[in-house]
Amino acid sequence: MGSLARNENLERLRDGATWDVVVIGGGATGLGSAVDATSRGYRTLLLEAHDFAHGTSSRSTKLIHGGVRYLAQGNIALIREALQERGVLLRNAPHLVHERDFVVPAYRWLDLPYYGIGLKAYDWLAGRFSLGASHWASRSEVIARIPTIRQQGLHGGIVYTDGQFDDARLAIALARTLVDLGGAALNYAPVTGFAKRSGRITGVSVKNEETGETFGIEARVVINATGVYADVLRRLDNAGASPLLTPSQGAHLVLDRSFLPGESALLVPRTDDGRVLFTIPWHDRVLVGTTDTPMNDLPVEPLTFHQEIAYLLKHVARYLERGPRPADVLSTFAGLRPLLRGRIGSTTAKLSREHAVEVSASGLVTITGGKWTTYRRMAIDAVNKGAKVGGLPDRPSATAELLLHGWRPDAGEADKSLWVYGSDELHLAALFAERPEWNQRLHLSLPYRAGEVAWAARHEAARSVEDVLARRTRALFLDARASIEVAPRVAALLATELNRDRAWQDRQVAQFRELAAGYLVPANGSSP
Repeated sequence: MGSLARNENLERLRDGATWDVVVIGGGATGLGSAVDATSRGYRTLLLEAHDFAHGTSSRSTKLIHGGVRYLAQGNIALIREALQERGVLLRNAPHLVHERDFVVPAYRWLDLPYYGIGLKAYDWLAGRFSLGASHWASRSEVIARIPTIRQQGLHGGIVYTDGQFDDARLAIALARTLVDLGGAALNYAPVTGFAKRSGRITGVSVKNEETGETFGIEARVVINATGVYADVLRRLDNAGASPLLTPSQGAHLVLDRSFLPGESALLVPRTDDGRVLFTIPWHDRVLVGTTDTPMNDLPVEPLTFHQEIAYLLKHVARYLERGPRPADVLSTFAGLRPLLRGRIGSTTAKLSREHAVEVSASGLVTITGGKWTTYRRMAIDAVNKGAKVGGLPDRPSATAELLLHGWRPDAGEADKSLWVYGSDELHLAALFAERPEWNQRLHLSLPYRAGEVAWAARHEAARSVEDVLARRTRALFLDARASIEVAPRVAALLATELNRDRAWQDRQVAQFRELAAGYLVPANGSSP
């Protein structure tokens, strides 16, 4: 079994050997592509400029689904593919992906047959990957499932089942799967340029962000899987490359569990801009999302806009007896979507979630578009194309049956606070036993223990307070204020593991507090 420890992967860059495949981008698509390439026996290296899943891949709506709203758009092929992939993920990563019942409330009698027929079509498209038939629910059943739902005018609803997951933890599982298979993965290693011979890409220049050390890496093929930054990398290859993407921002709010105390999620089927809105139990909180805001720039740390906060609060309040206020928001976060360009003037909400693979004149393979649910299919397409470009042996993907790191069939019976670790829970328990204080909670408002910080540093390449609180745990997303309060303790624990001094701890705490301020919503609801 390989290690994700950063220093061990860094050493593999120094051996000077040629890699079959270099993947740039450590989000869902990049990690999936690297796992796929390694599963075929190709010598594979993944490089990420920041941290694994730093961007969009840790800021999703936490759903593994076909996309109910695509029914109205008639995008049957995308729905069918995504529902099949939902089934694959439920089988291959049961410690991170699980079923969740959703309720679509009906406040007009005609809504019952309308939504019911649509969701029966959704069931049918799933085929053998169905999670069970959707069904009509009486008014009393809807209230039993969603006790806080607005009851005035409620006629009943439709119940269906879909998939839910922890996105950043799935990214870490993919990174660990990659190294388990013999590949290498390195975070904080931005690609600064391409090496070319006779106009063809033969490798990349990469920088170790922590030390400034630079490397020249030879590769038979390079895959650009940088999500919303795909066009930036394409222009590094060819300054005149025309854009493939129209970026969009999706924002989310996190509320206390009291706003949705049952185990069912709520789907708001119709918003003012024609989207659906999800209100979902997640890690003993309630996640509300999402928006679709066109973006002209690509901030590394996108902030939720005031109008997005107001939009989400307004729409969810229409369906709950007690609508949330700005002061009720525990955290808010936003992610950028890499949407394929559509017609001039079309709204981003209507742009396709399908993906595309492009090969430049120099041989750079770019995979972009898509969504978390279909990351594995995207990876197959990217590596198929990359193998041809690089002249690699023709080998099939082996990921359909590949159990991801931590696979555990009885994940539902695990310690609830540690279920995302899957089979690693036993190793984590042994780590906790090293020091009694490591089994203590980091904060009363958070489910995480001190020993998880040491685990993240030793086994999951965590290098900063942000890595630990935003992605190895989900503390920043669950409660921004509690995360700010616990940052000094996390910095001290990390400093011990990474051999850092007090000045480093102080910088880390200051940087994290500045970052986390963007996840807070002032009582008046304005953006930070």
